[in-house]
Amino acid sequence: MRPTAVVFDWDNTLADGWLAIQAGLNAAFRHFAMPEWTMTEVLANTRKSMRESFPTLFGERWEEARDHFMQAVRAEHLKVLRPLDGTAAMLAVARDVAPLGVVSNKQGPLLRAEIAHLGWDDFFHKALGAGDLASDKPDPAPIHAVLDACGVRPGPDAWYVGDTALDMVAARNAGVTAVLLGDASHDGGLSACNPDMHFADAKALAEYLRSVEIG
Repeated sequence: MRPTAVVFDWDNTLADGWLAIQAGLNAAFRHFAMPEWTMTEVLANTRKSMRESFPTLFGERWEEARDHFMQAVRAEHLKVLRPLDGTAAMLAVARDVAPLGVVSNKQGPLLRAEIAHLGWDDFFHKALGAGDLASDKPDPAPIHAVLDACGVRPGPDAWYVGDTALDMVAARNAGVTAVLLGDASHDGGLSACNPDMHFADAKALAEYLRSVEIG
């Protein structure tokens, strides 16, 4: 199946910026004298956007926690950001197959700064993060908006590619094919995510896209 568009999640799908996210969370936790999280805990518990997850973590003072989080993340995120193995080569193949976009629950300005830092602006028609629209992933609105920027209607020929069960839910909410990248070991594994399609890594996805381009 040749996709009409491919929309990607960002963190742990295309790039690794988790050290900055951990630094931000732990800065907020320290401010409230709460236990800090290990990286394992960060990976296991970071799914939803800040405006959805922080009220649960910090209660009525979640906006205060947000400010401490954002200050720490802004100081670190471009320093520690790394592309995942094979990602740039995969995107170079993918953009010859279909228009590409990004939908993430990372704050929109941070997301776009990271894309620019890696020199990947030319890969994507549109990149939306948390706070860019009235609702965040897994609401379908961000995926639909990116598909619209790609000139593509939602449907099974369009893909949303991510690394967690929440990403697969977001894809189904948007009416597109749910594609899991990686083994989702941080999120209960393949069976917990129940994707429509699965690729072990960026290289495997690139090989598939190359095959449908030729076909």
